Amino acid sequence: MQLEAEIEHWPEGEWQAIAERAALATAGVEAAIANQRLETSILFTSDEQVHILNRDWRQRDKPTNVLSFPMLDRDSLLALDPEGPPELLGDIALAYETCAREAADKGISLEHHATHLIVHGLLHLAGHDHVDSDAQAEEMEALEIAALAKLGIADPYGDR
Repeated sequence: MQLEAEIEHWPEGEWQAIAERAALATAGVEAAIANQRLETSILFTSDEQVHILNRDWRQRDKPTNVLSFPMLDRDSLLALDPEGPPELLGDIALAYETCAREAADKGISLEHHATHLIVHGLLHLAGHDHVDSDAQAEEMEALEIAALAKLGIADPYGDR
């Protein structure tokens, strides 16, 4: 997968490299996004910008930590031939202030929390969700935990 990061309103850091490592680890547990034709953009931005995106695209008038905007449904993604032109998987946006606050509340580094949220967003782009059933949530959490383990990051849920 090709990854393009735009970084605004975040502190200095290796955010592009962090996003690339998160994508590689996620592709290692979710083969649907391992296709080299796929392209994804990640916007590291402010709560204010994510609030606007959330309001305008999701009709939720508040900021959130991460938003994902898939461009392919899961069936199309799974059927995507490895040969051919680039294909947009989707976009992810992370809100700095919310991510920083959550990381501090959890007692973890911002880098580890952002990595978790990128993995989470990529799994949404791959067609996973966690809102319709406990089984869905458990499956998605297990994939997140496995991807993060590949990066040496502890289970963010702490209950497995």
